[in-house]
Amino acid sequence: MSRRTSVIVHGFKHVNPIPNASRIGNLLVSGVILGVDPATGAVAETLEAQCAHMFAHVRAIVEAGGGSTDDIIKMTVWLRDRSRREALNEEWIRMFPDPASRPARHAQPLAADGPSLVQCDFMAVIG
Repeated sequence: MSRRTSVIVHGFKHVNPIPNASRIGNLLVSGVILGVDPATGAVAETLEAQCAHMFAHVRAIVEAGGGSTDDIIKMTVWLRDRSRREALNEEWIRMFPDPASRPARHAQPLAADGPSLVQCDFMAVIG
């Protein structure tokens, strides 16, 4: 029996044969998370919609892994245009309203092809 467990969320899947996240013990680490509309499977058109979908997927993945957003310790975010953080910060504050209890975050330039304007991954310590 493997000590690693794959976490898969229905309605959001990778093109490649990888899970949404992987857990060993109390550590949960996600793969890349996009702003995909779960109803259509397409990347949303606006940065605001992509951020909203991305954060909804973060919540679904951490919960499917046995935790909650309170367990997230670090997020890395990739932005096509790092000067446009308003939409990201709006969803960030919605998910993590207490400034005394927010995870670390690092924003980097997004150099991916395609319509994605924002992507992220996260690490969580559960329990």
